[in-house]
Amino acid sequence: MTCLQDITTSKSASAPLRSRDFLTLNEVDCAGKQVLVRMDLNAPVENGRVTSDARLRAALPTLRHLLATKARITILSHLGRPQEGRVEIRYSLRPVADTLSGLLGIPVPLISDWPGSGATANPGVTLAENVRFLEGETANDPELGRCMARKCDVFVMDAFGTAHRAHASTHAVAEYAPVACAGPLLTRELDVISSALAAPKCPVAAIVGGSKVSTKLNVLHSLIDRVNVLILGGGIANTFLAAFGHGVGSSLHEPDLLGEARTIMSKAMAKNVHIPLPIDLVCADAFSPSAHGRTRRARDIQPNEMILDIGLRTAWNYAELLSEASTIFWNGPVGVFEFDHFGA
Repeated sequence: MTCLQDITTSKSASAPLRSRDFLTLNEVDCAGKQVLVRMDLNAPVENGRVTSDARLRAALPTLRHLLATKARITILSHLGRPQEGRVEIRYSLRPVADTLSGLLGIPVPLISDWPGSGATANPGVTLAENVRFLEGETANDPELGRCMARKCDVFVMDAFGTAHRAHASTHAVAEYAPVACAGPLLTRELDVISSALAAPKCPVAAIVGGSKVSTKLNVLHSLIDRVNVLILGGGIANTFLAAFGHGVGSSLHEPDLLGEARTIMSKAMAKNVHIPLPIDLVCADAFSPSAHGRTRRARDIQPNEMILDIGLRTAWNYAELLSEASTIFWNGPVGVFEFDHFGA
């Protein structure tokens, strides 16, 4: 995770000695300061309402810690995958701001023209509009990073879910901020991972879900050197199914990475790492909470169907493999968790 190397490094010569090799929020004086916090508030939104506030609730301890110091807090986050540099109302963080206001019990204004607007004048929390509306965000534009850094005294990286991406709001800003540190959520994840990877109890199993193989290629290659079982889910599993000749219909997958999927599978076989593919899958004609789900064998997916969950036989197979593991790493969903009838 190259962007973590700079994100969690202090530029202050007075940084205290510490056991970790990165600076944490607890080691930084934020009293009365302008604090920029990168969080992962990429919550599911439907009809202008947040349908799951789990990620917002996870962010509350960090925000309350900063509020207690009378800091002036600006939150950065993305939502969905809008076209960079283009404002798309369906990806606005307005519903997130409204929900976060209710959870914190204070107003959380949404700033649509950030970073063009001035710094926050009073202690409290503001939420900048979707960072992916900004030209240069995903390209990790240095000038955008400098512009962001000029808006803060302290930059706090607390979005573990985006820490593997070198974007302007996760990496470039940390290059130029006066002080950059890891927030509590990121710190906890790094501590757990470091501890588990240092001396994992075997057998070791990993579950890697989510939508894209392309964003987790390095993770998959690295895990093959460390685990005994590697379970794939979501769009990642669909890409592997397609790579080995299974039809995936209209399911989310990456056709240009079928060769890479076969390479990963060959590497796993050479190292005696078991990568089980789904036996049965729950499909529907549309990505919708009202869609009717049906279970099919992996080889029987129809052209008009999309895969939204694993089937019962596959779930039992995975459960048996996991029951034999002493250490389990899990990253990303194995299906469409947003809809209950595809969330089993």
